[in-house]
Amino acid sequence: FSKMAVETRDGPQLELEAAIGFNGHVISGLRVHPDREHLIYPLGCTVILKRIKDCKQEFLHGHTNNVSCISVSKSGLHIASGQVTFMGFKAMIIIWDYVQRSIYAELQLHQAKVEALAFSPNDKYLVSLGGQDDGSIVVWNIETKQAICGSPASPHSAGHCLTVQYSNTNENIFVSAGSGTLSVWELDLPNRKIRPTECQTGKLKRICMSSISEDDRFIFCGTTSGDIMKINLKTGLLSDCGPVKTKYSLGVNVLRMMKSGDLLVGSGSGTFTLCSSTTFKTLKFKLEKGVTSIALRGEGQQFFVGTEAAQMYRFSYQDFKPELISTSHNSAVKDVAIAFGTSELFATCSKEDIRLWHIDKPKELLRITVPNMTCNSLDFMVDGHSIISAWDDGKIRVFAPESGRVMLIIHNAHRMGVTAIAGTRDCKRIVSGGGEGQVRVWELQSRGHRLLETMKEHKATVACIKIKSDDKECVTASSDGACIIWDIVLQMVIANTMFRTVCYHPEEYQIITSGTDRKVAYWDVYDGSAIRELEGSKSGAINGMHISQDGKHFVTGGDDKLVKVWDYMDGVVTHMGIAHGGSITSIKICSNSRTLISTSADGAILRWRFPHPSSL
Repeated sequence: FSKMAVETRDGPQLELEAAIGFNGHVISGLRVHPDREHLIYPLGCTVILKRIKDCKQEFLHGHTNNVSCISVSKSGLHIASGQVTFMGFKAMIIIWDYVQRSIYAELQLHQAKVEALAFSPNDKYLVSLGGQDDGSIVVWNIETKQAICGSPASPHSAGHCLTVQYSNTNENIFVSAGSGTLSVWELDLPNRKIRPTECQTGKLKRICMSSISEDDRFIFCGTTSGDIMKINLKTGLLSDCGPVKTKYSLGVNVLRMMKSGDLLVGSGSGTFTLCSSTTFKTLKFKLEKGVTSIALRGEGQQFFVGTEAAQMYRFSYQDFKPELISTSHNSAVKDVAIAFGTSELFATCSKEDIRLWHIDKPKELLRITVPNMTCNSLDFMVDGHSIISAWDDGKIRVFAPESGRVMLIIHNAHRMGVTAIAGTRDCKRIVSGGGEGQVRVWELQSRGHRLLETMKEHKATVACIKIKSDDKECVTASSDGACIIWDIVLQMVIANTMFRTVCYHPEEYQIITSGTDRKVAYWDVYDGSAIRELEGSKSGAINGMHISQDGKHFVTGGDDKLVKVWDYMDGVVTHMGIAHGGSITSIKICSNSRTLISTSADGAILRWRFPHPSSL
């Protein structure tokens, strides 16, 4: 019974091959690089560069927690990104060398969060704004990688500052805006000071976004009440305000000034409009969920829009019609299943939907939607003819993978929602687990289904079910702390952990379990005795694990956001994957051991190169 040490983050890193997902909650997180060929956007701890013409992705790794803001310099030579971190810790800003795709500088001064970043027009300075626990503005010299000076972001009478915008022509002028504050700042380099001048905004107080006209004459500000203000940059006085009749519902989230002088406006309710900067008259358009990013490509023939629903759209200036170019989950991904034998298709589920993806081209092939319900777990039947799924309304739903058509619904399968599901190899039976702790076996018939047996042993939610290859035995893990092996002869394995996940070793004489106690335990299937225990994680529960088909390696993922690949015999971590920004919810190795797919609570789906080719 040996305890083994867990590796630090310094070991070999897993290679990230593709990422499905976009953090649509980062305001102005979606950018177009000045080369006009790449989109730049955040997902978890990673900054993704995606080539527009063929969707090829590259990844900038370096942040230790979620990326909270992004800025791209006018020359395109640098990208800057800021992150969040824990209270009491300093949040990092990384300046990236775009050509080398490498870290140029790491800057740390702000507490807990970097709220916004802006480059000066000639790449000389970077201005950064800290989050509400920090409240300061800092100006950095890009060449020396040092801070020049800093200042509190807003006067004591005002609320939090939310955004900074640099002048388009003057290296020494930038603007900050926020709740009850709008200031024009001047950098006095010889004295290493920045000096604010408050603008007079009248009765409009809650500013959330600002954009500066090309010629630096006016600042345009969006407010949470759905107005747009036009302020003279030289005098700091309000020169105009609109729209008079119909305000933008749920506030203005983003503003972008076009070369033509018109404004592109995105609101919290998902309206995306082109609006005149003189009359504030609009050409309306509607999208789903709040608009959080507007990125111009070149002179504005095309623009890209990102939303809170984690969707990206492309618009052309001529017809102003949206083309959906990328979709991803915008709430926690609950489970992932890879089609058996082919390793070409995989499916993920979350609130309201199941989505099918092609493994090589991370593109959505099919979406099956069940409004207002959450899919907790899913599996492909081995023959590939159906997807079985467990839903929180107590129903088991079986769908056809090609069309998404419902083939069967088992009503009232479990009283407190269906929480786990698995199919037998012969494709004739389904084993399901529920919130009330019952495990049920269903027989699939040509016309309908039949309940074969109900096994009541668990006292709480059934979290995971795995079926042995001969279809005569299965193992279930529950949050009541028990792992039970069900057979014609009932045997039990019990330990004091809240189990979340369990796997059979391919040779099926051992199982491994894990859960909230952060341990990975090996058990003997025949007598239920514990063989070995490893420390699986330094912090947080383990939520998912899977064993390779040759049984030589297994993978784990959990609340520490790290993907770990383990050697089964040695009990050590061989590779680590750092990119998830949320707790890892599920993880699977494809059957040919080429790829590994992990999903997380922030809606991300990541595909990694599996580092150990199969020996089968």
